[in-house]
Amino acid sequence: MATPSLALIWAQTTAGVIGGAGAIPWHIPGEQRRFKELTAGGTVIMGRATWESLPARVRPLPGRDNIVVTRQTDFRADGATVVHSIEAALQAADPSRQAWCIGGAQLYAQTIGMADRLEVTYVELDAPGDAYAPMIGAEWRESGEGADAAWLESPEGLRYRFARYLR
Repeated sequence: MATPSLALIWAQTTAGVIGGAGAIPWHIPGEQRRFKELTAGGTVIMGRATWESLPARVRPLPGRDNIVVTRQTDFRADGATVVHSIEAALQAADPSRQAWCIGGAQLYAQTIGMADRLEVTYVELDAPGDAYAPMIGAEWRESGEGADAAWLESPEGLRYRFARYLR
């Protein structure tokens, strides 16, 4: 059975922080819009903690197939498919749709070697955290808009930029 193409998408501080205490330490509407635009119509694959961190009003994420990966055999996620490995998640995903790993840190670490595309938002912010982005190795090349992306500014004054990496 064919599996879908896998891409990873995340936002991180320039020091690599993607979260702290189960939350994202910033709010950037432009980054959220980009996430929604890129993942719309695809499959989002996430860990249990990421699922639980989503506000109930957007869970499951609308306009996307939602797959939750957890080791908890009795876990239920209304509106999502629950699986127990990344391999099972890819098998459950529709191969005609783009699959997106949306976190958290453990799932990113497990899937970066399987992905062919990374969509990263860099946030110029010094924030404490306990979850970090995976290392982007030498096999990845920044391309497209990312290579020339200018820093943007959120309404709250946070600077950020988008980067795309391909292998």
